[in-house]
Amino acid sequence: MTSIHPAPKFASNEGVTAALTAALGACLISASENHGEVILTVARGSIAEALTTLRDTCEYQQLMEIAGADYPDRGTNDGVGRFEVVYMLLSLTKNHRIMVKVNAAENTPVPTVTHLWPVAGWLEREVYDMFGVVFDGNTDLRRILTDYGFEGHPFRKDFPLTGYQELRYSEEDKRVVYEPVQLAQDLRQFDFMSPWEGAQYVLPGDEKAQGEAPGAPTPATASPPAAPPVAPNVTTPKHTESPAQTGAGEPANTVAAKPSKPTGGAGA
Repeated sequence: MTSIHPAPKFASNEGVTAALTAALGACLISASENHGEVILTVARGSIAEALTTLRDTCEYQQLMEIAGADYPDRGTNDGVGRFEVVYMLLSLTKNHRIMVKVNAAENTPVPTVTHLWPVAGWLEREVYDMFGVVFDGNTDLRRILTDYGFEGHPFRKDFPLTGYQELRYSEEDKRVVYEPVQLAQDLRQFDFMSPWEGAQYVLPGDEKAQGEAPGAPTPATASPPAAPPVAPNVTTPKHTESPAQTGAGEPANTVAAKPSKPTGGAGA
């Protein structure tokens, strides 16, 4: 007898957006479905209330991830900050996932949800470390991925590629030291052109083949290829002048030139 699992193998989004919109009420700003995912945007100050409703009423029990996104071109005049904090929830009973978003800026803290899910403490610290979003109510909001004296937030779009200091343990000094960051190689600019199209600039080393390098030998000019020979217009089949010319050499020609002996009949 085959048992039927209460959670479907593939959960459908049919009716989910309408049900969650009714459940969240005034906390919800917008709801949409993109690429097969239900995305809910809620008010920043109501994020804890909205997530409590989704956890206790709508059966989205697990907080899987808290991620950040940076949109530096957004204006702050309409109250929309440059950052987005994304909460990814999973329902174990429905086998369904949703995404909840809030907008934030550098000076607009987001209420913490550590009282709903203790794991949110680590996830909020990561968003703070990478983007600089502050979570109000998190009692242990410290950097989690960068070192102690790190300046700036690496996942911001305007974060420079170099120019800061790195922290490492010096075996010679037997202590932690700060040193300027030194990249192993410079940042290269790629044009993403197909190699079959050919680059519009001279690649390093090609100047030798073009004779532009000082002291480089002048490349030899190749002569044009000779025209292929034209086959003669043969109108008659080619044959030997006589049967004695066998084409197998002088001995064979001598034998072929001798008259053949008549062969006698049976009574000869």
